[in-house]
Amino acid sequence: MSSEETLDLDEGRPNRVVCRLDEVLRARGRTLTELSAITGLTMANLSILKTNKARAVRFTTLTAVCDALGTTPGELFFVLPADDRRPDAVMDREA
Repeated sequence: MSSEETLDLDEGRPNRVVCRLDEVLRARGRTLTELSAITGLTMANLSILKTNKARAVRFTTLTAVCDALGTTPGELFFVLPADDRRPDAVMDREA
């Protein structure tokens, strides 16, 4: 790859990584507002994670959320199977 080329990681593929922040918050009896206060992260950024609209997550953000909730990245995220690209696949997994 030349220095003029860029790597398009999305390549038009749907994101299959699902954030389970809402479920983990409920299990811990916490709210997004409390998580924001504990971590110092903005409600807007946490909401983007919670609603699965994030395209990327910084390690510092992930560490802060995990520390605050006593969880691990593996508990916060899972990856849908490659053949499961339905828009409702996230809802099926949350049931």
